[in-house]
Amino acid sequence: MSTQQYRAKIHVTLRPSVLDPAGVAVQSGLKQLGYEGVDSVRIGKYIELTVAATDPDAARSQVDEMCDRLLANPTIENYSIEIA
Repeated sequence: MSTQQYRAKIHVTLRPSVLDPAGVAVQSGLKQLGYEGVDSVRIGKYIELTVAATDPDAARSQVDEMCDRLLANPTIENYSIEIA
């Protein structure tokens, strides 16, 4: 079976129950700049990578494993994957 190149787009965010000190700092900075309407800020990561796989499901499976093992910390972070 031949492989194709698939682009994976991954969004990693802190779980809602986890305090986000970077988000709090950005929110404070925005308020200091006069943006009073900002109620909360959460900071995350966006990762794009290309993976060789036989089909989109196999690509998603590989990327899911990458996220669990390295790209995200499943204890405190959630992630979503889009395969294109």
